[in-house]
Amino acid sequence: MKSILMLLGLLITPLAATGSQVHEKVLDNGLKVLMKPDHRAPIVTSQVWYKVGSSYEYGGVTGISHALEHMMFQGSERLAPNEFSRIIAENGGDENAFTGRDYTAYFQTLARDRLAIAFELEAERMRNLRLAEAEFLKELEVVKEERRLRTEDKPEALTFEQFNAAAYAASPYRIPIIGWAGDLEHLRVEDLRDWYRRWYAPNNATLVVVGDLEPEQVFALAKKHFGPLEPERVRPPKPRKEPAQRGEKRLRVGAPAKEPYLILGYKATAIGHGGEAWEPYALEMLASVLDGGDSARFSRELVRGSRIAASASADYSAFTRLPGMLLIDGTPASGRTVEALEQALRAQVERVRDEPVATSELARIRTQLIAQKVYEQDSVFYQAMQLGSLESMGLGWPLADQYIEHLSRITPEQIQAVARKYLIPENLTVALLEPRPLDGGGPPSSNATGGHGHAH
Repeated sequence: MKSILMLLGLLITPLAATGSQVHEKVLDNGLKVLMKPDHRAPIVTSQVWYKVGSSYEYGGVTGISHALEHMMFQGSERLAPNEFSRIIAENGGDENAFTGRDYTAYFQTLARDRLAIAFELEAERMRNLRLAEAEFLKELEVVKEERRLRTEDKPEALTFEQFNAAAYAASPYRIPIIGWAGDLEHLRVEDLRDWYRRWYAPNNATLVVVGDLEPEQVFALAKKHFGPLEPERVRPPKPRKEPAQRGEKRLRVGAPAKEPYLILGYKATAIGHGGEAWEPYALEMLASVLDGGDSARFSRELVRGSRIAASASADYSAFTRLPGMLLIDGTPASGRTVEALEQALRAQVERVRDEPVATSELARIRTQLIAQKVYEQDSVFYQAMQLGSLESMGLGWPLADQYIEHLSRITPEQIQAVARKYLIPENLTVALLEPRPLDGGGPPSSNATGGHGHAH
């Protein structure tokens, strides 16, 4: 949707409820099973979410959660390397996995009568991964190459990585999901074995199933396949609280690029992290005022109006394990400077601080946002994503049903209040990508060459 969302990895916004009830059961070994019937198509999506991601990591082992995700496909006591994927494909299913800051998740979408196959395979690799050194060394090279292609060779991704490392002093959100290159060099298979044993346990996981089955069938299958697995003594990570920022931070990143790129990040709250309970929802509405489609302020006034920006976006999520930021990014239009773009973006922020949003503007944005969330419910995959992500972040799946209700209550005064409280220079970090020559010849241009430049 936006370049920032892509750079962050998978940050999922909880969606509206369709009215179908979520059923919950916790097995004796601590595995939480969530089932939501959806009979519109004869398919099911099955997802296993582990409460571990890059924000659980520390110096020396950054990237280990993502590396372990890769190894989950490379063989267990009963499965040969890549056999998991082959079996799912032979049964007409799709499968994949992803690592985020707060979780690692594995999913399959299959015909309803094939769910037992997914359960059997996931239960096998939950506790019986082989983690052979030869496979690990091969897969580690794949991860290093992924880092080179997706971060080091992508100037905007590289800038975003540097931005996070500068913006956060103590919060583990400063750690890139892919890991630092130096840590990947020294990662050992023994590190992965320890990480796997510590976090990959039924009592640190949530199994989510959405689709054309009844809860009793799903719970019985879950008990059969996952029930025999032994739990682990899981110790939650120590809190690494971000200290108060005491002034604007600025950094410049030089990298081969066609055009400059700008990121502004304001430290903000999240659900369960201080302030009034409504504040995170007001921040979500504020982000939509700035960047909620073609009629929102950035698009209307900066891209089409003054034509100062080739692109400009804003993003914030109320739903994160730790407090994050309200992020704004942009690329100047051809012939316009990045300094002028920053001035224009900051003027938009000041306007939200200085004047309440018009009731009519807020009503339009709210209608659009709610319609988008309801529309996304057509996907069983995204319905499962909302449940799994909320559980994994420690927020609890019932929040998903309350999301639209909370948004609908937000007033212009509340949006102005959070702007005045959080969108202040003391909370701000600014990163500027300064283009260097792509071919080593000629000086880099200080102006954009047009286009969006979001190759993510």
